[in-house]
Amino acid sequence: MMNNIKNKIAGGIQNLKIYWNEPPHGRYMPFKEIASLAVGGMGVKFICYAVQLMILSVGNTLIGNTIGIPPRELYVIYIISVIASFPLTGIRAKIIDNSGNKKGKFRPYIFTMAIPTVILAIGFTWMPYESMNMLWKCITVLLYNIGFQFFYMFMFDSYTNIINVLSPNTYERSDVNSVTAVVDSFAPTIISFVLPLLAKLITGENKIYDMNIYRAVFPPLLLFGLLLTIFIHKNTEEKIIQAKTHVIQIKFTDALRAVAKNKYFWIISLAGWIGFLESSFATILAWLYNYQDACTPMEYSVITAIYGNSALWSMLFAPFLIRKIGKRNLLISSNLMSIVFILMMYPVITEVPKNMMIWLMLGCMFINGLGTSLGNLLTYSLNGDIRDYQQYITGERIDGMFLAVGLIGSVVTMVTGFVLPQIYDYAGLNEQVAVSLGYDASNVYHVLYNETYFKHICGILIIASAIGAALNAIPYFFYDLTETKQKAMVTVLKIRALFEDYGNNALSDEQLVEAIDIIEEAQELVGKTPENPNKAKIKAARKAKDKNAVKAAKQEYNAQKELNEKIAIAKFVTQEIHKFNSEEMLEELRTAQQIYDAGLDGLPLLHIKSKEKQLKDAKKVIKKYYPTGIVPFDSGIFDLLFEKEDQNEEKRRKVIEALHNAKSGKNTTLYKQYKKELKKLNLEKAEIKRDMKKAVDQNSIYNRAAKPYLDAKKLLIQKENYSHYDEIKERYEESKARAEKERAQHEEALRREAEEKEILAARKREERKAAKAKK
Repeated sequence: MMNNIKNKIAGGIQNLKIYWNEPPHGRYMPFKEIASLAVGGMGVKFICYAVQLMILSVGNTLIGNTIGIPPRELYVIYIISVIASFPLTGIRAKIIDNSGNKKGKFRPYIFTMAIPTVILAIGFTWMPYESMNMLWKCITVLLYNIGFQFFYMFMFDSYTNIINVLSPNTYERSDVNSVTAVVDSFAPTIISFVLPLLAKLITGENKIYDMNIYRAVFPPLLLFGLLLTIFIHKNTEEKIIQAKTHVIQIKFTDALRAVAKNKYFWIISLAGWIGFLESSFATILAWLYNYQDACTPMEYSVITAIYGNSALWSMLFAPFLIRKIGKRNLLISSNLMSIVFILMMYPVITEVPKNMMIWLMLGCMFINGLGTSLGNLLTYSLNGDIRDYQQYITGERIDGMFLAVGLIGSVVTMVTGFVLPQIYDYAGLNEQVAVSLGYDASNVYHVLYNETYFKHICGILIIASAIGAALNAIPYFFYDLTETKQKAMVTVLKIRALFEDYGNNALSDEQLVEAIDIIEEAQELVGKTPENPNKAKIKAARKAKDKNAVKAAKQEYNAQKELNEKIAIAKFVTQEIHKFNSEEMLEELRTAQQIYDAGLDGLPLLHIKSKEKQLKDAKKVIKKYYPTGIVPFDSGIFDLLFEKEDQNEEKRRKVIEALHNAKSGKNTTLYKQYKKELKKLNLEKAEIKRDMKKAVDQNSIYNRAAKPYLDAKKLLIQKENYSHYDEIKERYEESKARAEKERAQHEEALRREAEEKEILAARKREERKAAKAKK
């Protein structure tokens, strides 16, 4: 037994060394990339912990309880901030989807957007709110939040979405999500434990609603988080399944229209929108400590650490549970569990003595937290699947525009956000009650010092949360994008990339071999019928206490499940390969040929009923921008501009380094020279940006005007490429031999490198021992 464990540990360490810089075959992320994402993610979560307390929301305790802005005024500035976020979100979305940055769509913005976010957050905490009247408090908080809407949300969205482009494998994404979630959850756990203790030291009282606490704690926390985000910037690489020669330049409205047709996006969004009350109870623990003196600072630190730890267990077991019952069933189960444990909080708040209340509330919230954190983790994983579906149905990888369509959610949230202040007011958290109890009306939260009103208000919030949790569960019953279906879609994307790259003479050996294997296996399996795997043999073997029989029965059961999955995927693959044989597609081809034969100049004269709307939209653009005829856009300009941008960045980096050295060496002449050179390079950079924007605009106009023609041409080329399958297949054996040889050489090089590192490490250990022995 012990030998097996030792062997597994040794094998794990060996694999870690071998696949530290390169992923294992069939995977996309090496261990170094996973570790960097996890550590960098912890830095992001440090920043998020601080900034989320500053983001406007109806139940915000830092803005409401600490700064002292009442719920109704808070709701007003919240609405203004949401409206201000609309154009900012559109800008972020367009930047992401039309990113010319060779480092990726999301990776560059995690660190670069964290810098202004940290500066804003430190500034927010140090504003003199104590000397401001209510109007200036509201204006100050609002202005900072408008800044957060762009910089913080850019950083946060980039971090939460980067996993979707680091791997196309849904199981790998789920595994990595779990690993990174476990590591980055240490950030809020550590802060939640330490904050009440530091608050006691700073204020001398058992309270956490004092601005001086955040002025002392948040600046070092934010700066430390910023440093950790560098790991993601330096050590990750985005990977998207599409043809090497595929160029993306997406118009905002086109992408918006495409995302709007994604049914799975709406299901996930709807769950969040109608379940907005689910987290209404979240502030009760803090209220118990701050207003009801339910425990000591040390006890509250332990309570927050335990509650924060509830997420850890969900993250650890998520990969196993996903494989066991699937994401959809897991989401429904976790939501139903949440409803039960939220309802259990009601008698705790209304009937239990104060000295026991906070501990029993912790128990209910801990178990509820297991389900909630599991749901949050799964939502990130589902978002990746939704984007794969988008690429499958449209042919384009649209990531940023999901944020733009999400603005509809902001409108919904803006409307539903009015409900919670009304609940607060109805329950007694208002100026009239505060005055009647002898408190200052400037901070209505003082009502919570009264035990009767505290129980009444919290009881109502718990009922509201249970209703929210029930509503949140409903949309998931309509979600049918299974793990098998997602895998099938990614498989089809690989096949499309194969034929597109074949047509552009950019096909690699490994890509060819993988795609041919997929297609040939699918054609063998397509006629077979899946059989439900039966656990009867496993149960019989267990009853007979035969370990070998149990093992064999499990292998048979898993083999049948795997075969069923392959049969399901085979249907998708064969439909894709033979799609040009269907009557519907043949009609599409005839229409495409008619449009293609008409050419760009013939588009204004075409009248085809099935393409009436598309042609009408194109004609409008042609009339406005191409009155004398369409001039084709040369997309090669983008390669030229990207190259110029890279060269400019490299020159600027060297000049900035030289400028710093000149300043350190107090060389005034060189300093002035490099400063002048940097100014010139900055102007060049601005000019490149202007040229890039101009090119994107021109390309967008051309694509809108020529869309019917370009779509027709694309379909005809795809049909032509698909007809060369037998020709591609003839290259299989040679490509396979080269690919296997290359893979073997690569793996051998990785092993040699790992062995050399181990030998070097052993030598250094011996040298240290020898040096220590001499002393």
